[in-house]
Amino acid sequence: MSKTLKIARLLTFFCIISISSFCSTVVFAQKQDSILNSIRAKRINKTPQIKASVPTYKPRYNLGFIQYTDLVSLTKTNSQTPAKPEKILSVLKVYPNPVDDQVNLILRIDKESNLSVKIMDLLGNEVVTLTNERIQPGEQTKNYTIPNRLNTGIYFLKISAGPETVVKRISVL
Repeated sequence: MSKTLKIARLLTFFCIISISSFCSTVVFAQKQDSILNSIRAKRINKTPQIKASVPTYKPRYNLGFIQYTDLVSLTKTNSQTPAKPEKILSVLKVYPNPVDDQVNLILRIDKESNLSVKIMDLLGNEVVTLTNERIQPGEQTKNYTIPNRLNTGIYFLKISAGPETVVKRISVL
């Protein structure tokens, strides 16, 4: 080793020793956890206030439902409110669910109308039409066989009678 290289290394060693002796903390050591625990967070006594005269937003309708106060005011102002159209279709039960090879429907129809039962996929595409027939009023039980080409998964049963449509979720095994 050359003489200048030995001197340079010796100087570097002495510089490191002198710096560590002049400083109160160790040069290459981490800070102790007890030092970090002694630091306290600044406590804020006041919460910031927004000073503006912006009226709060209050939606008139909440997710498609009319609020009670709006309903009361509507009935007071509109005493000549037309009657709600009667319900034609009531789907009482869809069973068994999950479906294996056959699905049963118990439904009530108040007046004679066309009944359409379709199986739709999750995207709303029509997969199978189970029936499209004219049906008499009353409570009825209908049985439909599920085609074998239908894959296992979740589908929707779309039941339509006249202008009304009811959608039920079914799982096909």
